[in-house]
This record gives sequence, C-alpha cells and structure tokens, in this order.
Amino acid sequence: MRALEHRLPEGSELQVITTLPNRFKEGGKDSCQSVTVDGRVTINRCAVSGGGRGMVSQARAFASYALQVRQLINGQDYDVVIASSSRLMTSVLGRWVAGRSTARLHQDIRDVFVDNLPHVLPLGTGRLLAPVFARLERWALGRADRVNLVSRGFESYFASRYPRQQFTWHTNGIDSLFVEAVEQGRFTPADQPPAGGPLKVLYAGNLGAGQGLEHILPGLAARLAGRAEFLVIGDGGARASLEQALEERGVTNVELQAPLPREQLLDRYRHADVLFLHLDDIPSFTRVLPSKLFEYAATGKPIWAGVAGYPASFVEHEIDNAAVFPPCDVEGALAALERLEIHSRPRPAFVAKWRRDRIMDEMATDILALVTNEA
Repeated sequence: MRALEHRLPEGSELQVITTLPNRFKEGGKDSCQSVTVDGRVTINRCAVSGGGRGMVSQARAFASYALQVRQLINGQDYDVVIASSSRLMTSVLGRWVAGRSTARLHQDIRDVFVDNLPHVLPLGTGRLLAPVFARLERWALGRADRVNLVSRGFESYFASRYPRQQFTWHTNGIDSLFVEAVEQGRFTPADQPPAGGPLKVLYAGNLGAGQGLEHILPGLAARLAGRAEFLVIGDGGARASLEQALEERGVTNVELQAPLPREQLLDRYRHADVLFLHLDDIPSFTRVLPSKLFEYAATGKPIWAGVAGYPASFVEHEIDNAAVFPPCDVEGALAALERLEIHSRPRPAFVAKWRRDRIMDEMATDILALVTNEA
C-alpha cells in the first residue's frame, strides 16, 4: 500500500478493504472501520464473524467479509483492482469487483489452493471439491491482466494452466521491522551457547496442519534431550495435536508459548542459537516459499529447515549457514543439525536483495503500468 500511495498520479484515490485480525476468533459483530490518510487513501478494516480454525469457520468469515466488500463498493467505479489472496476465494472476489466496474485486474497469488485441497480436507472431500474450485480459479485468473506469484515454485502449476498469462515474481521479502532491527544491530547475540550446554532452538510461527510439527518435534526433541531446548511460539489448529504428541512421548525439553507482538519476538530471536522451520510432508508444499524464511535469514542466526522441493533449493542457494532435511525425518534432521555452524553470521547481501520495500516498489511499478498504458 505504501509503495502505491507514494506513486499515485495526481488526483488518484486508493481504497483498501481488509479484515481485522480474526484467525483464532469465533463470533463477533460484522462492521468496518474506515480511516482516510492524506485525503486520498481510505483504509477499511472489517471485523468478520467466524474466523476459527476449521474450514467451515473460515468459510463463514469469508462470507462475512464478501458481504461487507459488496456494501463498500456499491456505487464505486475503479480503474484497477488488486486482489491479494492466500486463499482462492479472495481472488474470486477480486475478479467479481473488477467485473462490476470494467477495471483492470491484478491478482497476487500466495498459495496453490486447488493443488493443496486434496491434502487438507479429510475423507476424500478435497478431491471431490477440487474440480469445483479449479473452475473458480480459471474464472478468477483467466480474466486477470497480470498475475503475481510469490514463489517460483508455483510456476509449473500456473504456467501450464494459463500459458497466455503474464506472470511476475514479487515475493514476501523482509519487512521494515526486521530491516531496521538488522541496521540497528538488534540481532547481535546476547550470549554464546556454553560449550557442552543445551542449544536454544526457536520455532516462531503458525502451528497448523501445514507445519506438521507434531510429526517431527516430539521424536526430534526426545533424541536431543539434554543437548537442545526448544521454544515454540505460536498458535494454530494443530497446537493440541502437538501438545498431545509431546505428552505421549514424555518430552520435557519443549516449551510452548502463545504468540507474541513482533517487537517482543525480536528479543526471542536474539537469544536463540538456532531457528527451526518445518513444513509437513505434502507434495504441494514443495512449491511454496515460507515468508518465515526471510524473517529468519535477516537475523543472521543458523537456520534448521525441514523442507523439500523449491523451498529447499531456495535455502541452499540463497541462505548461508542453513541446513535442510526431508520433512518429518528425525534422522535427517539430526544429520542436518551437525552441518550447522552454531554462531550468528550477518547476511547483509540477502537483506539488501530481499527487503520488502524494494520488492514492493517494483510491484507498484507493475500495477501502475496497467493504467498508464505501459502494460
């Protein structure tokens, strides 16, 4: 938004419609709060009902959001519509909004929803629904004037289905909070791990089915008892499964904490010896590029990542002092840990290349080209 705001032509207006945080909240009153910035940027933050961990709750939350979007755009006319979607239906909503005003359409795709569906819905439900959502995907993306993909791993899926589409590759990158922390030296280690003492391993992020921590962490932590202590900060639909698996194994060297404000999280990164990342052993996850990788790499800390496919290739080629292992493979994880150098190593070239403000400037150029006859 900031990159667009600073480059809007004279007389232009920017309307943003998003939701208030709602991932783990059920219920609530549907309403939107509107704020105008500098007279030409209006930000609408909508509270939505639903928003729990299950697919049904998420569907209710989206329906709530879509109804409020419909009310907000009533009587409006747009030149370009930008839809940023980690779930397919936001792309579908963007396509509908663009069609109402014959606007140019820019789709920003952050997940391969149709490809994931058979793996995340139980009892074959995903396979039955996949053809339905594939048609919605074709409707949403076939009309788009430009499609941005946040991961190069998505290319084989989307390029084969939309050979005439123009793709760009602007990824998540490192946000300003972490760039500033790097520039201020806030990740300088508070202390070095004592010789022979336990390593402090940190995982910070979502605890969902996609992370599959319940499949790797209990066995891994048990094998490293006395050698490593794990701190897991986050929440999600698989947290209860992780807690149960840890309890069943009698694991005592894993501590679970609730999510923290990002400012406080910086301090946890500083005190960690190793940063841990894991994606479940699901074929579609070999395409994604976790945004957490950028955050981790900015700290200069060693990175221990259970990933395969494109994210593994990205780690190996872009991030030094990082070791990957096959997802859910305890023996592979132990071997990868031995390859790490347990000390901080600043990554200034990585930060300069992948800082989000630079990436968003490039993306803003692509979006504005759609309405300045340069596309």
